[in-house]
Amino acid sequence: MTRVLIVDDHPIVLQGCRRVLEDAGMSEIAEASSAVNGYRLFRRNHPEIVIVDLALQGNRLGGLDLIRRMRFQNRRVPILVLSMHADPHIVSRALEAGATGYVLKDAGPRDFMEAIQTIRAGKPYLNHEIAVQVAILGPRQSSGLHGDLSPRELQTLALLAEGKPYAEIAQDLNVSYKTVANNCSQLKEKLGARNLPELIRMAIQYVTDGHDRRLTRPPGI
Repeated sequence: MTRVLIVDDHPIVLQGCRRVLEDAGMSEIAEASSAVNGYRLFRRNHPEIVIVDLALQGNRLGGLDLIRRMRFQNRRVPILVLSMHADPHIVSRALEAGATGYVLKDAGPRDFMEAIQTIRAGKPYLNHEIAVQVAILGPRQSSGLHGDLSPRELQTLALLAEGKPYAEIAQDLNVSYKTVANNCSQLKEKLGARNLPELIRMAIQYVTDGHDRRLTRPPGI
């Protein structure tokens, strides 16, 4: 049985998430409508998955501090942001705070559960459109990886982070398999990756922009 914590101040969202999760066989679900109560339940219940909104109690991005506090307490628990904000800058800030994945509130139940299952498996989750936008922001925001990357290389990097093979990347970008292979060879050279698995790990790090960054002290409450 998977313990889930949902933190959102909209009752209809809480109800909808609970229904989808229960239909998927998850019945041990705790709910909180504020950051304070969410953090208390997090400390008390030790959830295995956390779902959190960014806009709590009128604070546009109040969920960011909650994510930081939860991440300081537990480095490994998967945290999924469920938000109305599609701005890649906000997505990047959530990932920097410690979110494992990010899904929009207008996503369907299938996409929502795909996000849950992905982070539950220990992998980051971003849909394709958001991943590409966040990747394009990467050269200005992330200091973990370097290289003068072209827009096509950024798109390729984002798709690699989704775990897609060369053939699917070629189809998504409407290019040949050989073009994708060449792009990946150039990416390995620019980013210093020794092989494809290492490039994929770097791609995930690049797109999520430091979601696994260590915190040196507890953030202020």
